[in-house]
Amino acid sequence: MTRFGGPEALVPGEAPDPVAGPGQVVIDVSVAGVTFVETQIRRGVDKWHDKPALPYVPGGTVAGRVSSLGEGVDPSWSGQRVIADLGMTGGLAERAVAVAEDLIPVPEGLELPEATALHTDGSTAFGLAEGAGILPGEWVLVEAAAGGVGTLLVQLARATGAKVVGAARGTRKLDLIRDLGADAVVDYSTPDWAERVREVTDGVGPNLVFDGVGGEIGRTAFDVTANGGRFSIHGASSGEVTAIDPTQARQRGIRVIGVEQLFDFGPKMREWAQQAMSATVSGQIRPVIGQTFPMERAADAHAVIESRGALGKTLLLI
Repeated sequence: MTRFGGPEALVPGEAPDPVAGPGQVVIDVSVAGVTFVETQIRRGVDKWHDKPALPYVPGGTVAGRVSSLGEGVDPSWSGQRVIADLGMTGGLAERAVAVAEDLIPVPEGLELPEATALHTDGSTAFGLAEGAGILPGEWVLVEAAAGGVGTLLVQLARATGAKVVGAARGTRKLDLIRDLGADAVVDYSTPDWAERVREVTDGVGPNLVFDGVGGEIGRTAFDVTANGGRFSIHGASSGEVTAIDPTQARQRGIRVIGVEQLFDFGPKMREWAQQAMSATVSGQIRPVIGQTFPMERAADAHAVIESRGALGKTLLLI
């Protein structure tokens, strides 16, 4: 990235081989994850992260094998299959430098693409589920239910014994959500989608909403939330975080769990990632990898995410 802009601002380039410093390792990257937030950072419009200094290599999550160790790193890491959180830069490359203490071993029985799909989205989904407290028998509405986080939230809610309404846009996404076990699906590009949610929840509304879209869809989802329910905000793919009137929430007895919850996830992300990988190995959940691209087509990967055409997780492969 030599400038901020559209997907076309992502261009292939060459750089010297990275060298591991003290406490660091070099990873031979096999898979790199791509997130919606990274597309907004690329455009220079993300509100939650500082702009990287140009030029920079984007990408925050990678999986591969540790190829070299810096001073002070445990020798047992050498050659291990790992996933690593690099922050927001450095991942879309054949080799990447990571802090050794941020490495997570990939368990036997799990392939690197699946591990990458679970790292950030799996951690986030497990964190959201823990914070909101999904209960057996209650109705849960998952917005953007065909996305990386949404597909996992649908499965976690079902595994807990909750009933799920999955909301997305378009037949292809709704079919995927049904396949994941949702009890009902709604297309929020239709004007009567809120009425459909009320109908399938026997007129009461969902007891819990996972709001990853924000904007008008988020506000409509809040309006349909059952009195005494919970409204958990974790994203704003519409470009605007859902604005909730505290007085209205208090009058209806709705507990709003704001997007600020994500700021406290850091210390537990590693634990949640490991839980997500274990749950996948045991067959409780499965990550949905909707599309993959070779690294040199990173621009296409960003474009499909921004177009809302992506299913599940989007990955870059080397």
